[in-house]
Amino acid sequence: MSDEGGRLRPPRPLLAASLACFRDGKVLIARRGKPPALGLWSLPGGMVKLGENAADAAVRELHEETGVRATAVALADVVEVILRAPDGVVERHVTILAYAGRWLAGEGATGPEATEIAWARPDRLGALETTPGLAAVVARAAALLP
Repeated sequence: MSDEGGRLRPPRPLLAASLACFRDGKVLIARRGKPPALGLWSLPGGMVKLGENAADAAVRELHEETGVRATAVALADVVEVILRAPDGVVERHVTILAYAGRWLAGEGATGPEATEIAWARPDRLGALETTPGLAAVVARAAALLP
């Protein structure tokens, strides 16, 4: 098993960023094509690169995963993901900075990291299989956008 570039059993928490991209009252969500949370709906996002601003990383990851261009408006939430093996050892520890953003261009496309995408109404996320807390993060992000 690959350690996914040092992401499994890391020596310290890792930093990631995601973007709740809104267009016409709907948010762009993606079905995860890679672990963790394979097959669940979530916000597009990924790891912040060394020297990269987290908001810029969220915008970059959104574009890389879906082809959509957006702007980050404000930090909406901080999500801690800590997964442990049966023996209690930390397998993953990622801090995700979730941003609220506005759509600029692109309809979206699927790829290896986003096997499906959808523009979803925030009040209907509860009916989907999502990563934990997604609906609450999206609601906080929506509240930040006039």
